[in-house]
Amino acid sequence: MNLEDLRDALRRFAAARDWDQYHTPKNLVMALSGEVGELTDLFQWLTPEQAAHAMDDPELAWKVRDELADVMHYLVRLADKLDVDLIEAAFAKIERNERRFPTGDLKPVE
Repeated sequence: MNLEDLRDALRRFAAARDWDQYHTPKNLVMALSGEVGELTDLFQWLTPEQAAHAMDDPELAWKVRDELADVMHYLVRLADKLDVDLIEAAFAKIERNERRFPTGDLKPVE
């Protein structure tokens, strides 16, 4: 499975329910934001240590996976609607960040 397979599955899912009319870029961004909020809610009051071990708790792990899937679905649908190649965009961003943040600029954590 790859990102194109996921995109195609999401296209079929939306088409079968006649949801394309609602999947406008604006609506998808709003839905994506909401799902990121739901993911944030799972971690909001955890300590850094608890958050690092979130996947050790079966119930929390299930919720995290579920919200991450929702975020991914809306992100892939949005990219599809805007004709953005997410993999290409992500690697291009890494290249820009490598120039913006050279490794010599790293500060040790105290």
